[in-house]
Amino acid sequence: MKAEHIQLRAAQVQDVEAMYQLMLPLMQDKTLIQRDKDDLYQHVQEFVVAIVDEQLLGVAALHVYASNLAEIRSLVVAPHAQGWGLGLLLVQNCEDFARQVGVSTVFALTYVDTFFIKQGYRVVSKESLPQKVWTVCIHCPKFSFCDEIAVQKDLVS
Repeated sequence: MKAEHIQLRAAQVQDVEAMYQLMLPLMQDKTLIQRDKDDLYQHVQEFVVAIVDEQLLGVAALHVYASNLAEIRSLVVAPHAQGWGLGLLLVQNCEDFARQVGVSTVFALTYVDTFFIKQGYRVVSKESLPQKVWTVCIHCPKFSFCDEIAVQKDLVS
């Protein structure tokens, strides 16, 4: 896939159905926290989407917790589009937005830590994250035995 065919843009309300369908298999297998369409509409401003040939093939969100911390969440790329660099572009877009709004550190909870480590993230203990991060996690069926890996990147040196 050539980069000129990939368009990254802020999510729009008309993208919510495609975003939901892209995320649904990962919500069903409990890789992603369950979100309904109403939740996606309410947080659409946090999302960026990757469009390839007018088809939504990737999504990611940046959720700001405080002046110094934001989370990259809901990172999903369609299975047939993995390896095209969409995930990298989505994460870079989230990082750029975090810098624009003045956030100094981003983190993610992931099962694919090597993907983030290649982009300059480091593994950190989940306990090192502020308690307010867990307000969303409390709704996860894996909350009491979370097996995700926390990764973090400082955006300013």
